[in-house]
Amino acid sequence: MKPLSLILILIIAALCIGCASVQSAATAESEPTQPPEMAKTEETPASEQMQASRTESEEAETMQMKIGETDVCVAWEDNESVAALKELARDGLHIEMSMYGGFEQVGSIGQSLPREDSQTTTQAGDIVLYSGNQLVVFYGSNAWAYTRLGRIVNKSASELRALLGSGDVTITLTLE
Repeated sequence: MKPLSLILILIIAALCIGCASVQSAATAESEPTQPPEMAKTEETPASEQMQASRTESEEAETMQMKIGETDVCVAWEDNESVAALKELARDGLHIEMSMYGGFEQVGSIGQSLPREDSQTTTQAGDIVLYSGNQLVVFYGSNAWAYTRLGRIVNKSASELRALLGSGDVTITLTLE
């Protein structure tokens, strides 16, 4: 009887081991397998994906500036003031400028923008925000507390003086 009970024990043990591995395999098939780093991430909601897509397309839009009928190339700053100005330029923004002090043109934006004024010495081509609601374009130099918006990069000081220094102008900002 001992050989029979030994064989019986071996058969029962084999069946138990077999059942355990079949149950383990079935459980593994029913649960999705993901690498550990994937298991911890969540799907990005569609609204966030759309927002990210819109933000990328907005960043791709460039704000263009015209002085009268002359296109000028501007290197815009990366700050909240320029972002707010871009929003206003989305539908086209026309600013009536007036000569001031023989070195700048100043015009009301029509509303206040975020500002981070700091003491600055400007030079020809600088574009700044004054008092949060005035756009200033320099064809000369001045020192005051402004928020930097950008700089005209494709005109010399003498070209800027000719463009800005002989009467009031209209500046147009658009997005392209």
